[in-house]
Amino acid sequence: MTGSRGQSVPGASRASKTQAADARLVIPFEDNRALTRALGEFDAHLAMLEDRLGIEAHPHGNVVILKGADSACKLARDVLETAYKRAQGGETMSPGDFEGLIRHARQEIVAPSSEGQAQISTRRRVVKARTPAQSAYIRALDKTDLVFGVGPAGTGKTYLAVAYAAQCLERGIVERIILSRPAVEAGERLGFLPGDMREKVDPYLRPLYDALDDVLPPDKVEKDLETGVIEIAPLAFMRGRTLSNAFVILDEAQNTTPMQMKMFLTRLGENSKMVITGDPSQIDLPPGVKSGLDEAVKLLDGVLGIEAVHFTQSDVVRRDLVARIVAAYDRASGKTP
Repeated sequence: MTGSRGQSVPGASRASKTQAADARLVIPFEDNRALTRALGEFDAHLAMLEDRLGIEAHPHGNVVILKGADSACKLARDVLETAYKRAQGGETMSPGDFEGLIRHARQEIVAPSSEGQAQISTRRRVVKARTPAQSAYIRALDKTDLVFGVGPAGTGKTYLAVAYAAQCLERGIVERIILSRPAVEAGERLGFLPGDMREKVDPYLRPLYDALDDVLPPDKVEKDLETGVIEIAPLAFMRGRTLSNAFVILDEAQNTTPMQMKMFLTRLGENSKMVITGDPSQIDLPPGVKSGLDEAVKLLDGVLGIEAVHFTQSDVVRRDLVARIVAAYDRASGKTP
């Protein structure tokens, strides 16, 4: 049995309009073990609710008492009840997952939607969207074969693309995963690096490997790399190929030229999906050279079968400090007030 929707306990008369909006919600839960998991280690999730929503949250046995603005308390109640239901189902929730619930709940107030929080499932883990933009990104991957993920570092655009590719591979939707990236800034001087092709590009594709290891067993990743089920294909060597029955990811696409981007886009073959990710604020191309990512997103806007999802600093999920760094750079560049 899940917790009730909570009850409002009227407080004493207030002297101001701000105080008049305050509420006290008492939310009972029957399963203490599930409640403990929902509240996080040392009640860390309650502390997060207090910080994000500006309320007070106090646990007392199998009851949580919320105090603060009425709307914020109701939002906190909804988040707690969702976390409680998931805990009852045996789900383990990290602080990042819990913050994802808060962000989605806030979005429901601004723009109500029946679609809710999207997720990606592999045998090793279930990856739930932590922001509404991440949910939109996952749903775009569900619906279309070519998706652009554009935005700052730490928004999960590359990680989610890799997780979705792993899901498609496990379900037999595709036969292989192809990972590509401009190898050395804009120059791709692979020949000057020691080792075979994989050794040359390994340093540049490390973020993709890390994501693969997180959603697939590392021994499977290594085996699939050896057999070609997971292929490393430097952008410089993609010309002339047709990529069929594959999930293709181009990372750091802001460092492609318009010619490289057109070449890559036209590699897409039958029964394939392609995701192109990049951060327009981190272009390493020489001065005066236009980014192929910027041009492609504008040129292909509205084309059937193509979708672009734009992330902002509010979608940074890496940690609060990263979000503040992105905000500072955006302010300096005049992107935000």
